Amino acid sequence: MSNKSIFKSWVPNWASIAILFICLTHSMVLLGVYTSNLTYSASFLDVEIEDLQFSMCVTYGTFLTTILIETRLFQFFPTKKYFIVIYSLAALTFILTAYIENYALFIILRVAEGILMGLPVVPLRHFLISRFKSKNAVIIGFTVNYGALMLASPFIMNIAVWLLENYDWKYMAYGSALFQVMCVALIMITFEGHRFHRKIPLYQVDWASSILLLTAILSGAFFFVYGEKKYWFDSHQIISALVLSLITGGLFIFRQMMLKRPTFDLNVFRYANLRTGLVLSVFFYIARSTLNICHSTMFVIWNWEPSRVAHVQYLNVFGNVIGMFLAGLFLAKALSIRFIFIIGFSLFAVFHLWFTFLFVPDATLSDIAIPYVLQGVAVGVIFVPLVLFTVSAVPTPFAPFAGIVGVAGRFWGSMMGFAFIQNAGVYLQHTHYSKLIQSVTPESAVTQMRISQATESFISKGYTEDNAGQLALKKIASSVAKQSVLLSNMEIFTVVGYAMLVIVILLVINQHIKQTVDIFKNRIWGN
Repeated sequence: MSNKSIFKSWVPNWASIAILFICLTHSMVLLGVYTSNLTYSASFLDVEIEDLQFSMCVTYGTFLTTILIETRLFQFFPTKKYFIVIYSLAALTFILTAYIENYALFIILRVAEGILMGLPVVPLRHFLISRFKSKNAVIIGFTVNYGALMLASPFIMNIAVWLLENYDWKYMAYGSALFQVMCVALIMITFEGHRFHRKIPLYQVDWASSILLLTAILSGAFFFVYGEKKYWFDSHQIISALVLSLITGGLFIFRQMMLKRPTFDLNVFRYANLRTGLVLSVFFYIARSTLNICHSTMFVIWNWEPSRVAHVQYLNVFGNVIGMFLAGLFLAKALSIRFIFIIGFSLFAVFHLWFTFLFVPDATLSDIAIPYVLQGVAVGVIFVPLVLFTVSAVPTPFAPFAGIVGVAGRFWGSMMGFAFIQNAGVYLQHTHYSKLIQSVTPESAVTQMRISQATESFISKGYTEDNAGQLALKKIASSVAKQSVLLSNMEIFTVVGYAMLVIVILLVINQHIKQTVDIFKNRIWGN
C-alpha cells in the first residue's frame, strides 16, 4: 500500500499525523461511549449490566471478525470515499442509538458499529506509522494507536458524566456523531481522491468464514455474560448458545484447514511465542478487568458521586502515561521483553494485594491513590510491548494473523474477566451474607445494641417508633450486605494478586521468551 500521496501536497507532515490520530480515535469513541463505566451507563440506559456488557462484546466481536476481511474491502473502494462513507455511517448509527429504545435493535446497531470500527483501523495505523521517520516508527505508531485506545475510556467517562448531569443521554450520542462528522470534514479537505490499489472483486471475500466466526463469538459471549444470570446449564438458552458456539467455531476451523488460501491461517499457532502472547493477553485483560470492582465499590459502598469517580480515573490515566513512556523507553533500548513483562505483572500483583486491604466501609482518595496509579503503570508497561511481542513472534507473512490472535486474546480476556468477577462475586457474596446474617441474632447483645442505637437515631429524625424499628433492621441488613461485598472483593483481589505472582515466576523460568531482542530488531527495525 502506497501512501506517498494519500494527503494533498499542501498538508505538512505534523498535520497529517494529527489528522490520522484524530481519525483513529473514531474506534475508541465507538467502543467506549457505552462501556467506559458499565454500572453508570447501565443505570442511564435502563438496562442490566449484563446487557451492556453483551453489547460491548457484540461490538468488539464484530470488530474482530471484520479485520479478517478488512484488507479486501479497503482495496476494493477508493481510499477517500472509503473513509468518508465509514465515518458518515458511524455518525448515523450514533444518532439512531439515541432514539432506539428496543434492545434488539440496539444490538443490531452495535453490530454495525463493530463493522465500522474495524474497517479503518489497520490502514490508518499503517499510514500513521509511515509518517514517522525514526527507526522506532513501529513502536511510536503502536504506542500512539493503543495508547489512545487505553486512555479513551476515562476521558469519555468524564464527558459522559458532565453531559448526563447537565443535559441528557442523547447528547452523548449527538457529541459522538459530531466527532464522526468532524473526521469526515478532515478527510474531505486533506485526502487525495484517486485510487491507491488494484481493485479486487468482492466475491473473493470469504463471507462464509466471517459469518461462522461471528456466530461463534457472539454465542460464546452470550454464554459467558448471561450464564450466571440464567443459572448456567439449567437454562436451555445457555446450553443452545454453547452448542452453537462450539459447532460454528468448529466449522470455522475446519473451513480454514480445507481452504487453499484461508482467511485465517491456523499454522500461526505453531510458534511458541505467539501462544505465550495469547495466554498473557488473556491473563492481562482478566487482571485489568478487576478495576471495575474498584469503581463499583466507590459507587455502592463508599457512596461517591459519579463525577468524583470519573475524576478519580485521571489518576489511573496518569499511571497509564507513565507506564507507556517507560514501555516506549524499554523497547527503544531493546530491553528484553521478558523483563518488561516481569515488571508489569509484578506491578499488577502489588496493586491487587495492596488494594485487598482497602476494601473497608469507607476510604479516602489518599488511601487509594498510590495503588490506583500503580495499576495504570502496570497496564501502560505491558500493553504495547504485548501487542508487538505477539505480532513479531511469527514470520512476516503470518503477522496479520498474529495481530488477529492478539485482538482475540483481548476479547476473550475481557470476556472471561467479566464472567469471573460476576460469578465469583455472586457466589462469594451469597456465602458471606449467609454466614454473617447468622451472627445477627436477637439474643446477641451486640445486635440488640446496634438495633437500639439505629432506632434511636431514626426516632430523633422524626420517625415513629414502629417505622424507626423497621428502618433499623433494614440498616443492619444493608450493613451485612455491604460487608459481604467487601469480603468478596478482598478474596477476588487476593486470588488475582497471587495469580499475577505465579505468572511472574513462570516468566522468569520460561525458555521461549528469554531472548527477544533479535525478534524486535528483525520485525520492528528491519535489521
